[in-house]
Amino acid sequence: MTLSSDKELNGLDNPSFVGEDGSHHCSSQGCAARSPDGGRDKSHSSSSSKLAYTVTDVPPWYLCILLGIQHFLTAMGGLVAIPLILSKELCLQHDLLTQSHLISTIFFVSGICTLLQVLFGVRLPIIQGGTFAFLTPTLAMLSLPKWKCPAWTQNASLVNASSPEFIEVWQSRMREVQGAIIVASCFQIFVGFSGLIGFLMRFIGPLTIAPTITLVALPLFDSAGDEAGHHWGIAFMTISFIVLFSQYLKDVPVLLPSYQRGKKCHFSAVYLFQIFPVLLGLSLSWLLCYLLTVTNVLPVDPTAYGHLARTDTRGDVLSQAPWFRLPYPGQWGVPTVSPAGIFGILAGVISSMLESVGDYYACARLAGAPPPPKHAVSRGIGVEGIGCLLAGAWGTGNGTTSYSENVGALGITKVGSRMVIVAGACAMLLSGIFGKVGAMLASIPSPVIGGMFLVMFGVITAVGISNLQYTDMNSSRNIFIFGFSVFAGLTIPNWASKNSTLLQTGIIQLDQVIQVLLTTGMFVGGLLGFFLDNTIPGTQEERGLLAWKSSHKGEAGNFQLLSKVYDLPFGIGTKHCAVSWFQYLPACPKRLPGSKGTDELKAAREASSVKASSERDSELGADTQI
Repeated sequence: MTLSSDKELNGLDNPSFVGEDGSHHCSSQGCAARSPDGGRDKSHSSSSSKLAYTVTDVPPWYLCILLGIQHFLTAMGGLVAIPLILSKELCLQHDLLTQSHLISTIFFVSGICTLLQVLFGVRLPIIQGGTFAFLTPTLAMLSLPKWKCPAWTQNASLVNASSPEFIEVWQSRMREVQGAIIVASCFQIFVGFSGLIGFLMRFIGPLTIAPTITLVALPLFDSAGDEAGHHWGIAFMTISFIVLFSQYLKDVPVLLPSYQRGKKCHFSAVYLFQIFPVLLGLSLSWLLCYLLTVTNVLPVDPTAYGHLARTDTRGDVLSQAPWFRLPYPGQWGVPTVSPAGIFGILAGVISSMLESVGDYYACARLAGAPPPPKHAVSRGIGVEGIGCLLAGAWGTGNGTTSYSENVGALGITKVGSRMVIVAGACAMLLSGIFGKVGAMLASIPSPVIGGMFLVMFGVITAVGISNLQYTDMNSSRNIFIFGFSVFAGLTIPNWASKNSTLLQTGIIQLDQVIQVLLTTGMFVGGLLGFFLDNTIPGTQEERGLLAWKSSHKGEAGNFQLLSKVYDLPFGIGTKHCAVSWFQYLPACPKRLPGSKGTDELKAAREASSVKASSERDSELGADTQI
C-alpha cells in the first residue's frame, strides 16, 4: 500500500490509501470507527468505506450547516495565512485594520468562487480559496526595486494608516498585483474552456509537478523564520500543539453531546483532533499568549525580544474594524498591468492548474462519484480561471484554487454531498461581510502565525515530493532530474535577487520580466523538470507516466451516473439551450450515446433510480433475515 497523492496544506491527516489493486480506502481504525453503522461497507466501490451521503444526496439542513462551517474552518488556516504573508511586501505590516479588510475580502471571494465551482464548474464538493502557487511570483514581483517599501513604512511610529501618502503606497502595489492576476487568469480561462488542459497533460508528469510544488513552499522559509523568530518559545509551542493533535491524537475520539430523535440527548464520539488540528493549535497558543500578556510575563517594552507575542500589540484592530463591510470590485482602485507581473503569475497559474486536476480525481474518489470526464475537468479549470479573475477584481492579492485539505476532510467525515460545500460557501460569504471576523484573525500574535507557517510549508513541500511515488526512484535519470531541478530552483533565484544589475538589458520592461521569472523558484525548477523529463530518454514506466495516467483515468461505464453528477445544473444543455452543437464544446457534457433526446435520458435515469432503490430494499431484507 502507498499513501495517496491528495495534497494536504494545513496538517490535516488524510487516512486514505491506495491499495495494490488501485482501490481507495481508509486506515483500518478510521473507516471502521466512523462509518455510520460502526462497520465496513461490504460492497466494493471506488471508496471502500461506506459514505453517509454521496455527491448528489442532500443531508438535513442542520447537518449541511454544521458540516459546511467545518469545511470553512478547515480552510481558514490557508485563507488567513496568505494576506498575512503579503502584508509585509505590501508595506502593511503596521496597518492591521487593512490586513483585516484583506482577510475579509479573501473570505468573501472564496465563497463566491466555491459556489461557482460547485454549481457550474466541475460540480464536485470542493472548496475554492487562495493559493500559495501565486504567492511566490507575487513576492518576486514586489521585490523589484520599483516596488520595495519605503524605509519609513517599516517604522510603526512613522506610519499613519489614514494618510493619503501611506494609502497610495500600499494600494499602488496591490493594484499592480491585481492587474497581473486578472490578465494571467484569462490564460487559465482559455486553457479550461478550450479543452487545452487535456493536451497539456500529455507532456506533464510527476517529474514536472514534484519540483514545481516543492518550490512553492521552500522559498518561504524566510517568512516563516521571521514570524516565528519574534518568540521561538511561543512558535514551538504552536508547532507542538498542531503536531500533537494531527499526528498523535488523531485517532482519539472526543465525546460531545448530540441529539437525535431516536436516541434523544446522548454523547457521540467525534474525532475532533483529526478534523481541526490547526484551528485547535492556534486557539490554544493564542489563549496562552493572552494569559502571559495579562500577567505581564511577556515584555511590555516594544524593543524587547518577545514583545510581539503579546496579544495587546494588535488589540486595537478589533475595536476599529466595522461590524459590517461589503467588499466590492475595484475597492483599492483601478488595477494596473505590467509584463513582469503577468509572466510571473502565469507560472503560478500553470502550477495551480496541475494541482487542481489531481484534486478533482481525489475528490471524486472520496465523495463516491465516478472519475470526472474531460468536459467536467475542462469546465472546472475554466471556472477556476473565472475565480482568479474575480479575486483580481476584488483585490485579494491572490488567485483561487481547489483546497485539498477539504478534500481530505471528505474522507474523514464520510459526507460527500455538494450541498454541504454550498453551505460552507455561504459561511465564507457571511464571514467576509462581518468585519470583526477578519479583524479578530488579523490580531493573532506573530510567533503563533510563524509556528503555523513552519508546519504548513513543511507539509506543502512534502506533498510536492510525494508525487515521486509514481516514478522509479531507483533510476539515476529521475534522481538527477528532480535533484537538479529543485537545487537550481533555489540557487538561480537567490543569485538573481542579489545580482539584478547583471541582468539588465537596457529595456526596462524586459528587465522586469527576466527579474521576476528568474527569482521565482517554482518557475525555474518546473521549467527545468519539464524540459529534462521530455528530452532525456526514459521509458513511460520509468518516468511514472503509466502509473500517473492510470491513477487519473476516467471511467465511461455508467453514463447515467456521470450525467447525474457532472452535467450542468437547471437542465442547461438538456432541457434548456439543448442545441445540437452544444455537445461539441470541450467544456459541455456529451449526450447519451444513441439517444434521441432528453426524454430518453430522463427515462434512463428514472429506471436506474428505481433499480438502485429495489437493490437497497433487497439488501435490507437480506440483512433483516440474517
